[in-house]
Amino acid sequence: MARDRTIALTDDCIMHTYKRVPIVITRGKGVYLWDSSGKRYIDFLGARGAANTGYSSPEVVRAITAQAKRLVHVTNDFYTRPQAELARLLVRHSCAEKVFFCNSGAEANETAIKLSRLSSYRKYGPGRYVVITAANSFHGRTYGALSATAQKKYQTGFEPMVPGFRYVQFNDTDGMGAALGDDVCAVMLEPVQGEGGVYPGSVEYMKSVREQTQRKDVLLIMDEVQVGLGRTGRLFAYENYGIRPDIVTLAKSIAGGVPMGAVLAGGHAADVLDLGTHGTTFGGAPIAAAAGVAAVGSIIKHRLSENAKKLGSIALKRLLKLKETHGTIIKDVRGMGLIIGIEFYDDRRAAAVYAQCLKDGLITNITNGNTIRFLPPLVITRDELGRGMDIFEDALSHRHFE
Repeated sequence: MARDRTIALTDDCIMHTYKRVPIVITRGKGVYLWDSSGKRYIDFLGARGAANTGYSSPEVVRAITAQAKRLVHVTNDFYTRPQAELARLLVRHSCAEKVFFCNSGAEANETAIKLSRLSSYRKYGPGRYVVITAANSFHGRTYGALSATAQKKYQTGFEPMVPGFRYVQFNDTDGMGAALGDDVCAVMLEPVQGEGGVYPGSVEYMKSVREQTQRKDVLLIMDEVQVGLGRTGRLFAYENYGIRPDIVTLAKSIAGGVPMGAVLAGGHAADVLDLGTHGTTFGGAPIAAAAGVAAVGSIIKHRLSENAKKLGSIALKRLLKLKETHGTIIKDVRGMGLIIGIEFYDDRRAAAVYAQCLKDGLITNITNGNTIRFLPPLVITRDELGRGMDIFEDALSHRHFE
């Protein structure tokens, strides 16, 4: 009855913006979630990348508990130690010199857009405000971030979009060069397009974009909201490409599941946002910042990026073998570290495999219609990865495909 009551209350009282499965999750630990009936699931979705340190991480729980007893929130008119410590931690381990804290990935990307336009305005005056993004990208659902998101399905019905965005094909060096006109202030890219179907940027492409933007004095923004903080096998995804972006946006896993976002900036970009140009009531709140210190510290201390690289390689190899075995079902396998996409030839088959996995105790999700995405917590062990992969392989061989 508790399950049915929860579902009924949700459907009656909460706007229907999510396609929810009829499961009530009651607790989590590590890579596992439990529902109201006591059934255990291996989570290969990892809260869409927010659970890098696992569910109920002991370090994060201790930090939240201790901070809640001292100070949950105070206005940014004052200094707080957790915020300062998290900023120092991020600066020490990145190419950034300064940090701005906010509450989500969309807010982080909005901040990066504002920073880029203000930077160009101060240096060159009006008229140089265009932000280039890639087709199939996803940068958030607030108006600026939605306008940057080059997927029409997210924008339909919300027009007009914010002006000043230009879309190019991802991994197309020549296309980027042609788009970099004198009206451009920034290029914003995901190192791996997550919601667009798990498409990693090539090393050659990212290096070329960095060279082109530097030549044009255009800021380069890396949207690492989903893939930052260990997921790709490096602490920051940009490190895989041997480049230094001007701005990096983070959220999801930065505070172990507590809502938080951050904008990291280096060089000239670090000093653009000054008194009165931007702000937020809850950004960098003591409880979120304390959780962030624990979560980021845990990722570094336990070398979770190395675990992502090692286990991601194991998963990719196994999935590529499954592609050979199930060549009429699986079209492609791609990824970087522990963000992996398995593209099916049609949406129906992807949906059937997803449903069978869920029934058998493995949580995944479908992105871009026909691609099952793996985003497990980075604390996952080789045995846990193997058990989840076994469920996925069994689902591929299910009667749906006879």
